[in-house]
Amino acid sequence: MAQYQATRAFDLGALILRLGFGLGFFWFHGWPKLIGGRERWEGLGGAMGSLGIDFGAWWWGLGAALAESGGALLIAFGLFFRPISAILAFVMVVATANHLVTGQGTIAHAFKNVWVFLGLAVMGPGRYSVDHWLAERRSGRQM
Repeated sequence: MAQYQATRAFDLGALILRLGFGLGFFWFHGWPKLIGGRERWEGLGGAMGSLGIDFGAWWWGLGAALAESGGALLIAFGLFFRPISAILAFVMVVATANHLVTGQGTIAHAFKNVWVFLGLAVMGPGRYSVDHWLAERRSGRQM
């Protein structure tokens, strides 16, 4: 009984975390970057220069904007959860490096997000997720 309650609490906690963090990340980080257009993407992609990659800035920026917007929604729904968590952790590593190299802004927020996304990638989306629902359907079991 105690194991069931612990699992149920984990799954509910994972759902709350996914929805709050995913939707918040979409709204405050991803969506503004996505609608910012090519000029914004160019500036955003310029952060790759912190890692010594100085070509295709607007493509890198578009990729980051898509990851932060579409990826954040995937986090909220729990779809492709582990891979997108790992991708977003990498995006946050780039943001952290950029803050360190340029001295613009503070690294605190991006640095903390690296660890949140890595933790999510290890933790998984929980039972109340699209990934879990799809796995149940593939195995022929009921949820």
